[in-house]
Amino acid sequence: MTANTQLARLWLVLRTLVRDVRDGFVEISRHSLALVGLVVVAVTLTFLARPGLQLTVNEVVLEWLEMRQADSMDPPTNDAAYRSTATSVKGLPKNQLAITYWLSRRYRVSPEPIAALVTEAWEVGERSQIAPTLLLAIMAIESKFNPFTAGTQGAMGLMQIDPEARATELSPFGGRLAVFDPVTNLRVGARHLQDLMLQSETIEEALRQYAVSSGQSEVGPYVDRVLNEQKLLDKML
Repeated sequence: MTANTQLARLWLVLRTLVRDVRDGFVEISRHSLALVGLVVVAVTLTFLARPGLQLTVNEVVLEWLEMRQADSMDPPTNDAAYRSTATSVKGLPKNQLAITYWLSRRYRVSPEPIAALVTEAWEVGERSQIAPTLLLAIMAIESKFNPFTAGTQGAMGLMQIDPEARATELSPFGGRLAVFDPVTNLRVGARHLQDLMLQSETIEEALRQYAVSSGQSEVGPYVDRVLNEQKLLDKML
């Protein structure tokens, strides 16, 4: 038997083997698809015959989806760091970045939460015509940037606002407990300060009234501390 004859027979065997494997795969796929089709038809007929079963399945699926969504929205922990607002320091203007790092070092708070407050103070300050450094100075003196600070007279949060007295302002943000949300506390505190500034002839007088409303016992020193803190921040602008 020549070499060419052996190669021809080997090629014939391989081609026959490939064809058989292909035909077998097609046959198996055909039967599998037919089985899937029968299952779909059976399920459809079952639902048509028993509408209540379809409703039950829908309810179970919806409940499962809601549970999955709720699980995905749950915070990873109850730690305060996860409940506090934070933002990246990247992209901050130079003056805001300098203030962020200075406050972070001075009050031993991570730069990211401070960056969020600095950014918000600039936005709120622009809308309310209040110097953002004044808002940051008040937060520094009132709470040292701890959003869960609670005073002896009932004031709470970053700017030490009274949740009972500011209930109307807190209501759109979720009620009394929203006082512990940093951004909400800042916005409500700024609005309160703005009202006091409109009623006062000087910023010192407005700060005195703010000190009284936040439960400060020594009003005079409080005003001096806030203004001195603002001066330090203004030097970085």
